Amino acid sequence: MSDRKEDILKILKDSNKKPVSGEELGEQLGISRTMVWKYIKSLKYDGYDITSSTKTGYVLNSSPDLLYPEEIQNGLRTKVIGKKIYHFDEVESTNNEAKKIAHDEDEGTVIISETQKSGKGRMGREWVSPRGGIYMSVILKPTAPASHAYHLTLVTGIAVANAIRNLGIGARIKWSNDVLINNNKVCGILTEINAEMEEVDYTIIGIGINANIDTGMFSNELKEGSTSIKSELGKPLERVSFVRNLFYELEQEYIKFKSKPFTEIINEWINLSDTIGKHVSIMTHSKMIEGKAIGITKNGALIVKKPDGQNEEVIAGRCIYTKTK
Repeated sequence: MSDRKEDILKILKDSNKKPVSGEELGEQLGISRTMVWKYIKSLKYDGYDITSSTKTGYVLNSSPDLLYPEEIQNGLRTKVIGKKIYHFDEVESTNNEAKKIAHDEDEGTVIISETQKSGKGRMGREWVSPRGGIYMSVILKPTAPASHAYHLTLVTGIAVANAIRNLGIGARIKWSNDVLINNNKVCGILTEINAEMEEVDYTIIGIGINANIDTGMFSNELKEGSTSIKSELGKPLERVSFVRNLFYELEQEYIKFKSKPFTEIINEWINLSDTIGKHVSIMTHSKMIEGKAIGITKNGALIVKKPDGQNEEVIAGRCIYTKTK
């Protein structure tokens, strides 16, 4: 969106639905009334409900349910995350878009899209991305060894769970990268890194949230075990304000990650964990591990007590809850 359009939006919002004349807008912005009209027309095309009267002026009645940067950034409480946002109507994958620009962009830059054609989950699985969801990738550049980048998955899980819990919904975290509501998946997280000589160049945190989605539209395989924030709230989520809050929660957890002992993150994660104490079956790239999840190591690995009584530490894999035998 152009600076002029953003300026007009700000003036109309600040007027609190009091009409603002085209002449007044033109004087404040140093442009002609004809240019004001062209920008208003463009804003209407973007989905803004603006009415006009030749006698009184323009009134902004409502904004579209779209994750436009200027909407998110209006009232944003962060210092880093979300200060720069690239918005798309549709992309193959926000993580892929982030990779194209991550090396040259500042930390905290966000790529957000209304839908994805080829959203990705862990281990190459598809993440279905219909309209109404929240699909984003955050570029982070922590000064940390590559082996610690996985910790950011735990950090992000805490942030997402907290943002949802701020809505009055009891979200919990399923190891390693899912957020659940009432035992059903509402969010997936995909962390990808670029590193040289074991030092992180950048980390991309992909977040996919079933926000205002009817999960009944999913395939039978995906429908089972899935939910949306809209379903749990019983009404549509105000996505823009939720994203603002999510950015704030993520920044707070990221500050802890950079400045506090990681044990503080682990303790916070355990308090929100849905996995500790459950019997699990975990598929890694090389083997299947079965047993009871009993804790998290100081490095963020899940501790699984196997049937033979031995403990095994698992850093990544697909986790399925199993019934006790």
